[in-house]
Amino acid sequence: MAFGTYKEVVCARSTDKDIQKVSQDGGIVTALFAYALEENIIEGAIVAGDTEDPWKPEPTIALSREDLLAAAGTKYTFSPNAIKIKEAVRQNGLEKIGTVGTPCQIMGLRKMQSYPFSTRFVADKIKLMIGIFCTENFPRDSLRTFIDGKLHSSLAATTKMDIGKGKFWIDTVDGKQGLKIKETHGYEQAGCNICRDLVAKYADVSTGSIGSADGWSTVFPRTEGGNEVFQAAVEAGLIETKPMDEGKFGLELLEKLANNKADKGNAERERRLGLGLPLPQEL
Repeated sequence: MAFGTYKEVVCARSTDKDIQKVSQDGGIVTALFAYALEENIIEGAIVAGDTEDPWKPEPTIALSREDLLAAAGTKYTFSPNAIKIKEAVRQNGLEKIGTVGTPCQIMGLRKMQSYPFSTRFVADKIKLMIGIFCTENFPRDSLRTFIDGKLHSSLAATTKMDIGKGKFWIDTVDGKQGLKIKETHGYEQAGCNICRDLVAKYADVSTGSIGSADGWSTVFPRTEGGNEVFQAAVEAGLIETKPMDEGKFGLELLEKLANNKADKGNAERERRLGLGLPLPQEL
């Protein structure tokens, strides 16, 4: 299945104006973590926080709504959030943790929960796992290379990054400009080429912009726990939803891109097997 197991799929967005101002699309990650913190479903959330170095995210333990707002927005480079889990549990004493990650990170966390040999009494503290759609992820130096060389701008001048309508977009004080996605190929993380999961199939809730209008997010509540949190946030009026468009710019587009990523990942895996190279094991 292109989308994995899920309870439903909807378009959604936060109703909180402060979250809308800083969110990437619908603000679903920030809204769900803020609700979960308020209701004591989690005691903290591990997110990709900002640093003084532009677009160099750092795993951060968010303990408040203000911490979540400060970290809002997608960073198209890697933030190793999993390394903060032990610190959150053992140094901060948190018993209930939320975390957000790309599909590969979510799969790694599920492996930790399934085989907790080196993470005993740690992995089971994760109570809400939110996955974000991911076509590919870039090393920071790669971002710098094509933003400097192809968009003739800089990371320091970039206020927002986005991928949509076949382009990689940046916002700066001078406006918005885009680079065709095909011009970014070859700059992605090497591991992205064997990944077959666009929609974070193993998350409690997964979300991303593909298939939804600007300012909205596509959301898949997947597990019983994830669905309970999502529905409770909707009922509390913190998130609004509407049905997904089934057409070529809605679920049809998302399914096409999800299948394309799976096909490309399978092809690269076959190539590497033919060369006798090892492959990571999936769940």
